[in-house]
Amino acid sequence: MDEKILVFIPMYNCEKQVVRVADQLAGEMAQYIGEAIFVNNRSTDGGEAAIVEKLKSMELPFPVRVLRNCENYGLGGSHKVAFNYALDRGFDYVAVLHGDDQGCIADLLPIMKDGRLKEHDCWLGSRFMKGSKLPGYSKFRIFGNKVFNIIFSIATGKRILDLGAGLNLYSCKMLSSRFYHTFPDNLTFNCYMLFALASYGQDHAFVPISWREEDQVSNVKMARQAFQTFKMAAGYFFGREKFLAKDTRGRPIDVYASETIFEQEAHA
Repeated sequence: MDEKILVFIPMYNCEKQVVRVADQLAGEMAQYIGEAIFVNNRSTDGGEAAIVEKLKSMELPFPVRVLRNCENYGLGGSHKVAFNYALDRGFDYVAVLHGDDQGCIADLLPIMKDGRLKEHDCWLGSRFMKGSKLPGYSKFRIFGNKVFNIIFSIATGKRILDLGAGLNLYSCKMLSSRFYHTFPDNLTFNCYMLFALASYGQDHAFVPISWREEDQVSNVKMARQAFQTFKMAAGYFFGREKFLAKDTRGRPIDVYASETIFEQEAHA
């Protein structure tokens, strides 16, 4: 496969989990990766030191870097750091794998092996479609997520099967206009990416993924997040012409900057 893929791993206070995520980059998946970056969003635990030591012990066949955001930009802001990194360096795709070790990047292998990668602008992981696996996920949360999938499907006019799992794959051609710059820097960033699919005519498909709940610590406040999510869907449905034109960040940032803490070239 000739496509150059950047794997982006956002990390925030996931010291125990992120070293396990690094192990996912080895093996069969390694042949499809052009480079991997771990983007530390100013973690307050020992995650940064842990991942640096872990990577030193690995002999990966592609370059790997650990970046530290110059400020805490939020999850959305870390996406912007990575998307800009990919566009500035000529990558063809960006694969997003959250550093909390809930998702499994090997779930993307089928679309890489059979050549389907090029068929869509983005491939989005879904925890709630046929073929997905959800060990440790409560039936109540599954039901709630499916309800919001329906709400977003109505609002966008697209079939939405997940509002934002921690495993997605985006074409850099799709991202090239950097339309995402004024999207929220918080956890709602992925919702705005779904709105963009509808407004900008981007082609997408969902892929079933494995998702586990073990020792992860959630940053989501469920009741508040549910209200905010419904409010966003209603706002887009009733005013989509102007919805994405607004700068929805709490504090506008001109440049989402980061510094390289560690880098390691490909091992032969």
